[in-house]
Amino acid sequence: MSPLDARVPAVLLRIDRNPFHHGTLGAVRSLGRAGVPLHLVAETADSPVRASRFVRQVHHPPPGAGPEEVAAVLLRVAARIERPAVLIPMDDAGALAVSGLRAELAPAYLLPRQPAAVSEQVADKAELAALCAAAEVPHPVTLAPDSAQEAASAVERLGLPVVAKWSRPWLLPTAGGLRSTAVVRSPREARELYLRSGDAGSRLLLQEFLPPGRDRDWFFHAYADRHGTLRAGGTGRKLSAWPRGAGLTAVGEWAENARVRSLAERLTERLGYRGILDLDFRRCGTTGDYHLLDFNPRPGAQFRLFTDTAGLDVVRAQHLDLTHRPLSAGVARPGRVFVVENYAPLAALRRGAHGRELAWGAADDPGPGRAMRRLWCAHVGRRLREGLPAAGAGAGRARGVPAPGSVSDGSRTGLAGRG
Repeated sequence: MSPLDARVPAVLLRIDRNPFHHGTLGAVRSLGRAGVPLHLVAETADSPVRASRFVRQVHHPPPGAGPEEVAAVLLRVAARIERPAVLIPMDDAGALAVSGLRAELAPAYLLPRQPAAVSEQVADKAELAALCAAAEVPHPVTLAPDSAQEAASAVERLGLPVVAKWSRPWLLPTAGGLRSTAVVRSPREARELYLRSGDAGSRLLLQEFLPPGRDRDWFFHAYADRHGTLRAGGTGRKLSAWPRGAGLTAVGEWAENARVRSLAERLTERLGYRGILDLDFRRCGTTGDYHLLDFNPRPGAQFRLFTDTAGLDVVRAQHLDLTHRPLSAGVARPGRVFVVENYAPLAALRRGAHGRELAWGAADDPGPGRAMRRLWCAHVGRRLREGLPAAGAGAGRARGVPAPGSVSDGSRTGLAGRG
């Protein structure tokens, strides 16, 4: 692989305050190991990522920062760097902020030439359903009720249980107990949820529930270069989740799946998408069709799973492409495994036959792993003392670890509609 241009810094942006967001650490290590100067714009007061030796400087946005405040922080960082840098958002809220601020940020940052509003389209759950229909990509049946009574009727039409989503989860308030995704088990629950639409800030969607099962949950990561060609990344399957059956990928395996890849290529080509992407699919146990559940316009938390023999992954691909260096990829490594130690401790003890990467532990960067273990033990102890599940509470964007049945930006769920 061509070496990355170490004269061009990278700035990682994360608005989500989840301290256990291991995807951010993966990007820090990937670019840092390649010699790229790393700046992180995120709240890291209690995050293990701040212990990484590869972070050159951390810049803190104000709590609850809006687009104007995010722009101000990014422009201050750019002025300090004094040269254009590659900007990579690490969560949905960050990706949408950068998309809306492109005109202000473009002189100071190197950004993919993304068509206007595409990031917003794919992140909006209602828009995504329409995009899938237009591209003939399978998607769970999704209804958008216009009244509480319609919500109750939609549940009866779809059949219980039903997945309830807010179309624009990044608008959810940090307080109030609303979750971006939840399982609805009665018409009454659907009516009550609809009545909170004003609090949520976006439309309620009710979606067909596709049951989880063995070999049903898949994901696709890639970088769409300036010509729209999908580079780096690959297809993978979720071997275990946290929380079990309804959570993010605790153990994932690189596995070739031509049908998933074909669907991803069809949709991204139709959109003219550019940049890093993370798609989640679930195979229907009845029809065998792979339904797109989510299209995340940023790196997935387990993107380091797809690291080829030359060390190329999606964040390195973006840096190479935007600095006009060739992306000479190595050989794919199907069978490689990615393990998140705090969610799958036993799996972390086993060595993968075809290679394995841990989310936190690394011999050349041990600080974050040690910090994560201390923080995780304290978190679990606190939850047990409070008499609550150790998974924590997740309302809207994550403020900790997702609770069963909930999901937050930067994570996945086993529910239909979130991978």
